[in-house]
Amino acid sequence: MTTDTEEPTLTVDELAARAGVTVRTVRFYSTRGLLPPPVIGPRRVGRYGPAHLSRLALIEELQHHGMTLAAIERYLEQLPPDLSAHDLAIHRALVATWAPDSAEDATRAELDRRAGRPLSEEDIDRLTAMNVLERADSPDTFRVDPGLLALGVQLLGVPIAHETILAARTILLEHTRSAAHALTNLFKDEVWGPYRERESDPEHVKAMKSLSAHMQPMVVQALVTAFQRSLKQELRAAFTAE
Repeated sequence: MTTDTEEPTLTVDELAARAGVTVRTVRFYSTRGLLPPPVIGPRRVGRYGPAHLSRLALIEELQHHGMTLAAIERYLEQLPPDLSAHDLAIHRALVATWAPDSAEDATRAELDRRAGRPLSEEDIDRLTAMNVLERADSPDTFRVDPGLLALGVQLLGVPIAHETILAARTILLEHTRSAAHALTNLFKDEVWGPYRERESDPEHVKAMKSLSAHMQPMVVQALVTAFQRSLKQELRAAFTAE
């Protein structure tokens, strides 16, 4: 498992396998300037790191949303050039929230390639418990949530008990559902109600349609930002007080 502090160790073949794309795709993105050049190691072999992997995942996510390569180029140009793999992963997660829930089939060999290592039966059981994948009718085929696969594989290497990870997931689901419920009620009472009273006003209808189109991205961005700041404050308070 690579981190931002480790040297780039992935070859182009390993990078493509981890990202679930072809080597040809990686090279094509590189020629378009969508991926930064690799670090050249011994024997002139290019080595890629976590930032390359995260940027490649972001590019693929943007393509899933129907963006052209030209539009993706403009999109990436607006990002700070020194974004870490962690920052890129968060950015990609925000983009992924606008995609409809979907799952895809993958064989055991494909899962191993995406994980960057052979997955044990225990690993498969843990990923299943995290709802990252589920077993299909065929013993070698799985239904995979592509948006959660990378996160699930990373959690396999975290030195935290599996029960703790599941408990954390339960806490996140409970509180995010509570926040979503409260925000929906607020929107319904304070925005939707008055709108229903002014449906005959064309300008108001136009404004409401525009607000509805932008509401979800704004709310998710606000939630992520607020949660990041709150988590930093809580961790700082918890571990600096000891």
